[in-house]
Amino acid sequence: MQRMVALAGITIAGERPNPSVSFDATRDIPHETLLFDLPIELGGKRSTRMETARQEVALTDVEISTVGRQVRRQVREAFFAAALGAGIVDQQGRLVELAKKLQVIAKTRFDSGDVPQLEVLQADLELARAQADLEVARQESKVALGKLASLLNEPAGTTWELVTPLETMPPESALPDLISRATDANPELQHLAQELKVEQSREKAIRAERIPDVSVGAGGVFNAPQEYHAGAMGELTIELPVFTRFQGELAQSAATQKLIEGETLATRRSVAGNVEAVYNELNARLTEVRLYRETVIPAGRKLESLAEESYSAGKTSILAVLDAQRNVQQNERDYLQSLFELQQAFAELEEIVGVPLE
Repeated sequence: MQRMVALAGITIAGERPNPSVSFDATRDIPHETLLFDLPIELGGKRSTRMETARQEVALTDVEISTVGRQVRRQVREAFFAAALGAGIVDQQGRLVELAKKLQVIAKTRFDSGDVPQLEVLQADLELARAQADLEVARQESKVALGKLASLLNEPAGTTWELVTPLETMPPESALPDLISRATDANPELQHLAQELKVEQSREKAIRAERIPDVSVGAGGVFNAPQEYHAGAMGELTIELPVFTRFQGELAQSAATQKLIEGETLATRRSVAGNVEAVYNELNARLTEVRLYRETVIPAGRKLESLAEESYSAGKTSILAVLDAQRNVQQNERDYLQSLFELQQAFAELEEIVGVPLE
C-alpha cells in the first residue's frame, strides 16, 4: 500500500496545468469578450517533478526492503526461540527420567535398610520438582510457538515442525568481506544514498522553477457597434522573476545534501564498527558453544553417572547425586541458551550487513 501511494505521486507530478476560458460582458465597446488561456511550463518542470517522484518511489522501496530485513531477523529469532523451548522440554524430560531412576534406587536402598527414609523423601521431592519444571517448560514452549505463529500471521494453535535444529551452526564469513558487503547493502546507508538522490532531484526541480512560464491566450471580441461585429484577439503572458528566484530553496537543498553526505560518512564508520562488534560477539558465542559441547556437557554427564553409581553402591549420599544432576541441568540449560544467543547474534549481523548470509 505504501508503494502504491508513492507511485500515485508520479501521476500527480506528471499533471499539466489546465487551460482556462473566460467570458466578459460589459457596457463598454466591445460588449463581449471570449478568451481561451493555456499555461505552458518551460524549463522541463514536468520532467523534473516526475523524476523527483520516481526517486521518492525508490526511497519507499528501500524502506520496504528495510522492513523485510527486520521481519527476517524477527522470524529467525522467533523460530530459534521456539527451538530453544523445544530443547528445554527435551532436557527437562531427561531430567524427569533421571529423577525417577534415582527415586527407584533410593527406595531399593531404603527397603534394604541401607539409607533412612529421609533420602526417599528427598528423591520424591526432586522428582516432583523435575515434573513441575517440565510442565513449565511445556507451557513456555507453547508461548514461543504462539509468538512465531503470530509473527507469521497464522492461527495461535498452528502446529509447527521445526526442521532446522537449534544446534545448527551459522556459516562463517571473513570480517573484511562482511564490512565490504555492509557498505553496499546496509539499510541505513541505502536509505541515506537514496535520500541524497531525492534531494538532488529536488534541486533540479527548483532550478527548473526559476525559468518563467508563459501563458498563451486566444479568443475574440464581439458586438462593437459601428465598428465590427466580431474580431480576433490574442495575448501572451510571461512572469517576470524579479522578487522570487528560489535562492533560499536552492541554498536549503545544498545544505541538506551536505548534511546527508556527512551523515553517510558517519553512518559508514558506525556500520563498520557495529559489524565488527557483532562479528566478535558471534565468535564468542561460537567458542562458548564448542566449549559446552566438547567439554562441559560430557564432563557433567560423566560426573552425574559416577555419582549415581556410587550412590547405588552405597559409597556416597543422595545429596551428591542431586548436586550432580542439578549441575547437569544447569550446564545443559546454559548450553541451550548459548546456542540461542549464537543464533541471535547471527540474525543481528545479517540485518546489519543487509543481505542474507546463508
